[in-house]
Amino acid sequence: MPAPSSLGEASEGAVEAPSEMIVAAIARDRRQLVADLLALTKPRVVVMVLVATLVGYYVGLTGAPDYVRMLHLIVGTLLAAGGTLALNQYSERDVDARMDRTRMRPLPDGRLQPLEALAFGAAATALGVAYLAACVNALAACLTAATVVLYLFAYTPLKLRTPLCTIVGAVPGALPPVTGWVAAREDVAVGAWVLFAILFLWQLPHTLAIARLYRDDYARAGVRVLPVVDADGWSTERQIVTGCLALLAVSLLPTLIGMAGPLYFVGALLLGLVFATFGTLQALAPSSLAARRVLLASLLYLPAVLALLALDKI
Repeated sequence: MPAPSSLGEASEGAVEAPSEMIVAAIARDRRQLVADLLALTKPRVVVMVLVATLVGYYVGLTGAPDYVRMLHLIVGTLLAAGGTLALNQYSERDVDARMDRTRMRPLPDGRLQPLEALAFGAAATALGVAYLAACVNALAACLTAATVVLYLFAYTPLKLRTPLCTIVGAVPGALPPVTGWVAAREDVAVGAWVLFAILFLWQLPHTLAIARLYRDDYARAGVRVLPVVDADGWSTERQIVTGCLALLAVSLLPTLIGMAGPLYFVGALLLGLVFATFGTLQALAPSSLAARRVLLASLLYLPAVLALLALDKI
């Protein structure tokens, strides 16, 4: 028979074990909650938004950079973009549940409640827009608010109604560099619209390549992107090539209007030709492999062009 002290130690150990398990479970739950909330913001997309915004800011500068304002721009854009993408996942949770590539996201998988996502997304978005208004300027805040409205209330619902959603969605997707530009100089000059055009046209082959790859998934969820409604694929392939060629032409404008130097011109020309080549190969011999190559080319093209624009700014 164990001694009283042994019994006491055993009882104490028995009490401590469940307590430690509860504490560990709570800690895991908190970590999972943070991870799921972060996943709602689509961090990789937010990084692309931030890069485009900062390039717009740098290219728009007429003097020395204001690093404090640039930091405020990063914070406000980070909050607004992350919040908007979280609200998008809230709006599309039922659609995501019907697609293989998105059904494991936090909302369709049940790891987050819709109200949690709604509150988180709305708070982050509102805070981001307000932060930009208070710490950057009113025009940057207005453009960011317009981006939010167009993305959530035009592009998102149109995905279930018309293939034109791709064109509509390209508008808010092209506004981040314009926001960066107006943060730098508080005007919307021709350079800002050239940046807008580059981002706008880049999105067309990029999103069509994604839609081509996941056509069956989109069809199952009722998302009416062009590859879903374009039975023979001819219109999809034509628009990919047209988008690549239009992008090639527009991407040369920064040098022609005095925003960038010859290094940018040569680099943009070569990158555009390579991108257009992949788009043409996809049109001539459509396949999942060719569409994946177009997608990869698009993901390499944009950061390369933006980097060249920043490096060879005049």
